[in-house]
Formats: sequence, C-alpha cells, structure tokens
Amino acid sequence: MRFLRRFVWVTIGVLMLTGLSAVSIASSHKLVLTGSSTIAPLAVELGRRFESLHPGMRVDVQTGGSARGINDTRKGIADIGMVSRAMKADEQDLQAVTIALDGIGIIVHASNPVAALTRQQIADIFTGKITNWHEVGGKDARITVVNKAEGRSTLELFLAYFQLKNSEIRPHIVIGDNQQGIKTVSGNPHAIGYVSIGAAEYDAQRGVPLKLLPLDSVAASVVNLRNGDYPLSRPLNLVTRMTPTALAKRFIDFARSEQAYDLVEMQYFIPVSVD
Repeated sequence: MRFLRRFVWVTIGVLMLTGLSAVSIASSHKLVLTGSSTIAPLAVELGRRFESLHPGMRVDVQTGGSARGINDTRKGIADIGMVSRAMKADEQDLQAVTIALDGIGIIVHASNPVAALTRQQIADIFTGKITNWHEVGGKDARITVVNKAEGRSTLELFLAYFQLKNSEIRPHIVIGDNQQGIKTVSGNPHAIGYVSIGAAEYDAQRGVPLKLLPLDSVAASVVNLRNGDYPLSRPLNLVTRMTPTALAKRFIDFARSEQAYDLVEMQYFIPVSVD
C-alpha cells in the first residue's frame, strides 16, 4: 500500500511537470506584435504565411499606433513592435529592422475637382486659414479637415514635413488608423486627410472613391516611392529589445526574405532587398 501511494504521488508529479512543460512550450510558440496600423495588415498576412510554414506557431497582431509598438516592446508586452517611421534618438535601446518602404499622401474624395495643392495651401487648410474649397480652385463647399490622433507616426511625419505643431491643426474629425481615414474621406466629398500611400493606392485600385494628390508636383504613388522621387517617404520597421528572442528573429528574417516580397507588394509597399 505504501508503495502504491508513493507511485501515485510520483505519477501526479510527473503529470504536473508535463503540463507545465506543455504550457511553457505553447507560450514559446506565440508571437505578439503591436503598434502601427500601417504595418498591421501586412503583418497579419506575414503571420498567416509564417504559421503555415511553421505548424504550431501563432502570430497575434494588434494595432494602436507606433507609440504603442515602442512602449509595449519596452515593457515586454509585445515581442515585436510595429513602427512606421525612422527610430528616434531616445529609442536606441531598441533594435529596428526595416521590412518595407511606404510614403504619406494627401487624400481627397474622387469627385473633388482639385487636382493639386501647394505645400502652403495644404498647411493653410489644416491650420484653418483656408476653409472653403473654392479658395483653391474647387467647389463652393466647406472643407472637412481629417487629422490623425496623437501617438500615430503618420501625424508626426506630416507635422514635421509641413513644419507645423499639432496644436496649430484645426481638425473637424480625428481618426486613428489608415482605414478610418480612408473611410472618412471616401464617404465625404468635401474632406481632406493624409494616410499611407500603400493603403490608399490599395483601396483606390479596388474602387474606393478617393484620390491621392501630388506633393511638391510629384505624384503620390508606389512607383515614385520606388524610384526615390516622392518627398515624403518612411521606413516600416519591426522593433525588438536589443536581443530579440529566437522566434522573433525568425519571424523578422522571414518578413525581409524573398518568401514575403509578394505579400509586401500586395499591400502596395516596397520590399527591402537583403544583400
């Protein structure tokens, strides 16, 4: 009886250890990515293919803006942060790898007769100095200004390029991700906003009623981003702590590999060649 009791306790102990081991293994097979809404749709597609190539792996993608990607990575909440801009001087504690290139474009409704705006006109529209489309050659209609929320890298880059402060912007609508911006502008003939060129071209090609305006006389297009002519471009980065986990490194290497180029181009981004 004593031997039997001892055998039972040993068996229970082995089962408990096996269970803990299984939990540990399961958690080591999951990656959490948070951050930029520009990168998120691409990351979802990358995750699906990565999972198909590595059965048992799981990739969880959450948005919230580049600032969230930075903060979550630092706190260990995310394995990988998605940041759609160049890294800042105070972010050198993180390691960034560029997986694609994108740009920021000014968008209006497809029915808007305005074909182009100068840099000063764009700044004046967003700061409330120009409030009606007829002032820039359009219809007699009040302009609806759509701005990005704090914490979005698209906002930071827009402000830097036009040398504005966010406190100077006079928005009628504040949106978060690119899809919110595209939905808002495509649903309002008098709206103007700015989003990822890749996201805008992707939707415009699928019949969404919006158009990209040129910037500094250069058409906002993936072609001009690729040839380096478009003035407002940016890197799309995946960031980790200085020493990424083996799984995170495997995913990042995959995202930069030729295996992922078609996914990058399907999102209207430009793949980054790996020498």
